[in-house]
Amino acid sequence: MRSRPVITIDGPSGAGKTTVSIRLAEAAGMIRLDTGAMYRAVALASRSKGVPWDDPARLGGVARTLALSFRTVAGVPRVFLSGEDVSDALRTPEISMGASAVSAHGPVREALVEKQREMAREGGVVLEGRDTGTVVFPDAEAKFFLDAAAAVRARRRFLEVSPPGGQPFEEVLRDVLRRDVQDSTRVNSPLRMADGAVYIDTTTMTVDEVVGEMLRRLPGIPR
Repeated sequence: MRSRPVITIDGPSGAGKTTVSIRLAEAAGMIRLDTGAMYRAVALASRSKGVPWDDPARLGGVARTLALSFRTVAGVPRVFLSGEDVSDALRTPEISMGASAVSAHGPVREALVEKQREMAREGGVVLEGRDTGTVVFPDAEAKFFLDAAAAVRARRRFLEVSPPGGQPFEEVLRDVLRRDVQDSTRVNSPLRMADGAVYIDTTTMTVDEVVGEMLRRLPGIPR
């Protein structure tokens, strides 16, 4: 029996999970766990070790030995891999696609799900990713699924990761659509809405509106 609730937020790339989970965790006085960053970290670490993204056994080893930590620096959530701040490196288009590739492998998912469950064992945690409500914590006290039109999600991703002269919007949109297919059709833990999850279409909503809607559905949490 957990002393505090577990809240899960799932959804496709660009649906707003990262920003919303940060704000919701702050409002609810909880810890935020970015499970997507963990898969990105496996992709980044395996690339630096020369491990191909299509080698399940070796990728599983990378995942099991991942030295990952989440910290807040100057009020901003950051991700550290073996003591190095890799927050920006994890958000590149290449590593985003790599995360989708490595997450399709059973040994990787098994290793990271075990880590995620241990990190959130006592509750009081907001988890965001693609299978937090379906696989990691199907018994979570509150589950949400964020979604948005593909073009809107691509625009958000474009503004987030593309510097001037960087990846064209059309290419970002193709990447978003390609990742949607990869994530929703993989054999291991495909992206889908969890049983009992609240669906929120963020296409025309502000961050404040999304967080407000979520807080209204969490009894006992200050508005």
